[in-house]
Amino acid sequence: MLKKLAKYFRKNHLPVVSSEPHIVPSGDHPISARQITSGAKKVVEQLVSDGYEAYLVGGCVRDLLLGMHPKDYDVATDATPEQVSNLFRRARIIGRRFQIVHVRMGPEIIEVTTFRAQHSSEHNGKDQSRRSSKGMLLRDNIFGSIAEDACRRDFTMNALYYHPQDNSVFDYANGLRDIKQRLIRVIGNAEERYREDPVRMLRAVRFAAKLGFSIEEDSARPIHKQGHLLADIPPARLFDELLKLLMNGHALATFHLLREFGLLRFLFPATDEALSNDPGYYLPFLEQAMTNTDKRIRANKRVTPAFLLGALLWPAVQEARKKLERDNTSPIYTLQQAAGDVIHRACQRIAIPRRFSMPMREIWELQLRLPRRACTQAQRLVENPRFRAGYDFLLLREDAGELESGLGDWWTRYQDADEHKRHEMASNLDQPREQRSRRRRRPRKPASSNQTT
Repeated sequence: MLKKLAKYFRKNHLPVVSSEPHIVPSGDHPISARQITSGAKKVVEQLVSDGYEAYLVGGCVRDLLLGMHPKDYDVATDATPEQVSNLFRRARIIGRRFQIVHVRMGPEIIEVTTFRAQHSSEHNGKDQSRRSSKGMLLRDNIFGSIAEDACRRDFTMNALYYHPQDNSVFDYANGLRDIKQRLIRVIGNAEERYREDPVRMLRAVRFAAKLGFSIEEDSARPIHKQGHLLADIPPARLFDELLKLLMNGHALATFHLLREFGLLRFLFPATDEALSNDPGYYLPFLEQAMTNTDKRIRANKRVTPAFLLGALLWPAVQEARKKLERDNTSPIYTLQQAAGDVIHRACQRIAIPRRFSMPMREIWELQLRLPRRACTQAQRLVENPRFRAGYDFLLLREDAGELESGLGDWWTRYQDADEHKRHEMASNLDQPREQRSRRRRRPRKPASSNQTT
């Protein structure tokens, strides 16, 4: 078995994984079993007590080694998904391409995966393994040993296994070395691994931004020429990955890396084109949007994807408006037309749900309504459920230099004012001529035919 495994690794430029991993015993690493949640420990203990191998694996081990608090815990085992599901009362198998089991332990959901093995010709065409014509894995349910599973992981830093019962770390791919060197390194041939799953390129960028790591040279080089493979990823999956990229408190660093590796144009092609046309304004605008998002997330404040997506697509909307305004149509009409076109094209790449695309349009339309403040219009706008998002968007545009400062300050003071002061502020405004309501003269009633003279 090991000879066959070694031959496969040499053929595919994968590191030969020994059946005897580098083991770091308790006391020689910073992880303590007390840091592990009770749910994760119970899942491992139950699997082990029933005769299976079980370890914490991947990002949770990496984060604990870095002194970070893991967001969730994953378990790897030699039990099949069906065996895991039968073992736990509150468990369900999810996924077809890559079957995993979600085990609920109180408020926690522990993700349990079966050790994966390498793919060979004997599996092709079967239900366990399928590839597209471009080499992308469409189904990946070949099970094997822990050593084989380590080589099926994406990056060396994620191929670390931790056993909470003896507090030992098992390193199969020199992941500890790369963590010390702050490197993200693909396990195996990077080009082939990216073809298997192009989302790995986005994951490399996300981890580099989040951890402050560098992408190792052989792992970084293929990204520049394989970004087009993202077109093969289902738009719904790309949307999920986008949220992970930009809603983790490191959106600005992620944005810069997406541009550096040429991936932004495959996610938001119209925005990338707008940046090429006018980087002087659009780039500061997007950088400020990412910075504001990071600040709110790190302060544990609420952030809606609709606002961030609205900012990412605003340059494309502005460019589309410029083309439509040549026909001398009304501003609101051109904005609505541009917004519809931009969202339609964006959804062909990334499946933005209506619960986000509709608020985006409302935020954009508020940019034309916020200058109209005279009489009772200001109060009606403040009562609009999207007002706060539209107001924040207005401030963002002013900070980036798209608009002259002043309007945002007026709205800031208006929100802080009492009812009398609000009425005074709105009454003192000179309403734009084109927005003045024109009183329509009521037609006179015709004189009665039997009126006496």
